[in-house]
Amino acid sequence: MKDLQNIKQRFSIIGNYEGLNRAIDIAVQVAPTDLSVLITGESGTGKEIFPQVIHSHSARKHGPYIAVNCGAIPEGTIDSELFGHEKGSFTGATDSRKGYFEVADGGTIFLDEVAELPLSTQVRLLRVLETGEYIRVGSSKVQKTNVRVIAASNTDVSRAIDAGKFREDLFYRLNTVPIRIPSLHERGEDILLLFRKFSVDFAEKYRMPAIKLDQEAKNVLLNYSWPGNVRQLKNITEQISIIENDREIKAAKLKEYLPDYDGIKLPAVIKKEDDKSFSSEREILYKILFDMKSDMNDLKKLVYDLIQHGDTDVAFDETNSRVVKNLFSETKREKSDSKVTEATPVDFSPLQSRTDIQDTEEIIEESLSLADKEVEMIRKALEKHNGKRKLAAHELGISERTLYRKIKEYGIEM
Repeated sequence: MKDLQNIKQRFSIIGNYEGLNRAIDIAVQVAPTDLSVLITGESGTGKEIFPQVIHSHSARKHGPYIAVNCGAIPEGTIDSELFGHEKGSFTGATDSRKGYFEVADGGTIFLDEVAELPLSTQVRLLRVLETGEYIRVGSSKVQKTNVRVIAASNTDVSRAIDAGKFREDLFYRLNTVPIRIPSLHERGEDILLLFRKFSVDFAEKYRMPAIKLDQEAKNVLLNYSWPGNVRQLKNITEQISIIENDREIKAAKLKEYLPDYDGIKLPAVIKKEDDKSFSSEREILYKILFDMKSDMNDLKKLVYDLIQHGDTDVAFDETNSRVVKNLFSETKREKSDSKVTEATPVDFSPLQSRTDIQDTEEIIEESLSLADKEVEMIRKALEKHNGKRKLAAHELGISERTLYRKIKEYGIEM
């Protein structure tokens, strides 16, 4: 417990929430190893602190520590930034340059927003993680590096994998040890502790008395959803400290600084990157199956009611569809014999007088297997687009990579 408090004090970590303490504990335990770590959590939760905790408690603490925001580097230069380049390798490359993996040799490199990396860069990164080797842009010489990689993402990486934007093998290689940082709205009383800390800091910075909250305002603070997490709380505290003359903040005044405050602490909404994921396709299949079952039940009930009002000697078997098929056959013949353009009432009297109904139709029970439905939908999409996987994948609402995997899995011939 003493070590935990020392770490919090050293890295300015405020709070006693169990999930936060667990994240710190995992970071300290994994620090002496060279295992890759993937830190996940919403934007603004303070993910950038944990790589520093890991580095400072590792054998590499005297080596370099480099933090790279992958989302802030243009796609055209990301390979050069990470792995370096040779002189003349591209326009503007007037000299050779070392990349971050070369500079951080013997230390730790933190890749923030790793899900933003282009697929081509992900292949290079996977090679570094597996073999410690990389090649500069414009070079053919293989170089070695001894770097501890820690990555972070504020998006659901599994969704990015389904959308074909992130390599699955790279995810498993990075996710050797996962650390989840809890969002602010989960942390309860920690919100008040953070507000007090920020108010004191800004009071010292701007040389003014610290702001305080009355009890009702504290309840407002605890009930807010905090979509921007700790970063949003810090910004709001700074705004109030500068703008408000009254140093005791009431609930009504606090609500003016909280966008979309509804007074109820709801679960955080997970933003979907792409509704056309494979999970949504599975949901569509389930819906189709349930709708089919509902239609069959309605049809059985209709025929049952017709028989109940007719001859009670005609049996109706819930597990057999022969009576239903003969009913439709009789109806079809009645309509084909009629020359009248208007709708002709269907006479169901044959059901009352004929007891020797012969079933001449073959009964084929439809498969309700999800796998069979997937195969059927994939075949139809491929036929519709003349075997073009890209168009078929778009029609199905899945990535081309997922479609290729399904074709291979089910052995579908094109």
